[in-house]
Amino acid sequence: MLVTEFSTQAVAPPERFALFEEVSAGTHLRNLLRSDDREDFRARLRVVDLGELQLSAQSFPHLEVVRTAEQIRRADPEVYMINCVLHGQAGLSHTGRHTTPRVGDLVVLDSSRPFEAHRRTVPDGWSQLTVQLPHRMLPLPERTVRQVLALPIDGRSGMGGVFARWLGDLNARADEFTAADVPALTSVILDLLASVIAGCLQAEERLSPKTRRTALRARIQAFVERHLADPDLTPRAVAEAHHISLRHLQQLFAEDGTSPAAWIRHRRLERCRRDLADPGLDARPVQAIAARWGFTDPAHFSRLFRAAYGMPPREYRTMTGARRNRRADT
Repeated sequence: MLVTEFSTQAVAPPERFALFEEVSAGTHLRNLLRSDDREDFRARLRVVDLGELQLSAQSFPHLEVVRTAEQIRRADPEVYMINCVLHGQAGLSHTGRHTTPRVGDLVVLDSSRPFEAHRRTVPDGWSQLTVQLPHRMLPLPERTVRQVLALPIDGRSGMGGVFARWLGDLNARADEFTAADVPALTSVILDLLASVIAGCLQAEERLSPKTRRTALRARIQAFVERHLADPDLTPRAVAEAHHISLRHLQQLFAEDGTSPAAWIRHRRLERCRRDLADPGLDARPVQAIAARWGFTDPAHFSRLFRAAYGMPPREYRTMTGARRNRRADT
């Protein structure tokens, strides 16, 4: 999967804003851009290419963006842009609405309609995440999506929170995925987004059964990720937390060729594998890492780890340490 990163600090300060204008026009839309910091515009951009859909992370100090009717007439890719505000102040005018999204909010924009937006942040972390996708890819009618344009949607809890966390995790772990993962990643993004919008309008009945199942499965998986360290996390506990039967939960995971118990075990093993490869945790005993992620029986954990990764956990830790040392020597 293609991940592209860019920083304006690659050129001298007087050239930075112009460079950002040109790069953002190629990755997003050609809009009118203004900034109070254009004399030394320090910005970063990270784009995760998912084919027709893309996810980007942006960092900048101050930016005003204007999309005019004339620009739309010249060229309109007919895309939705879903912005997740990560920090700073924001203001937006779009389709006759004037809003001030808060940190954690999601906002949907339409490239086919004029808008004005301004953001003021500190360029130390990512200012916002943006998903950009063609109108036709979203499994909701345009008249439905039109109702939520420029409306702040809570991205801190509920389905909005699931969607925002999914985007953040995808951005952080994009290098782990390959081109073969793109269709599945795109499908989850579209189904989650459709569920967020429909839920915002209390229009879940407009979603297809497949989209509702995918959204529920993603919500369940996010719940599991947050509770992996809990030794009492079981399929039954997961089902009860989502007010569904254990059989329904098993059917959801069977669609992906797995089971709730197997998926929980896999995610716990992945957390253990990550910790065993972390040089900052070299002093922590293997069994302490296993216990941290819900494996209370060291022998059972060792057997599971060997079956999943082809070697015992201690051998894996030694191997990853040796690889780090070789890279440091080159």
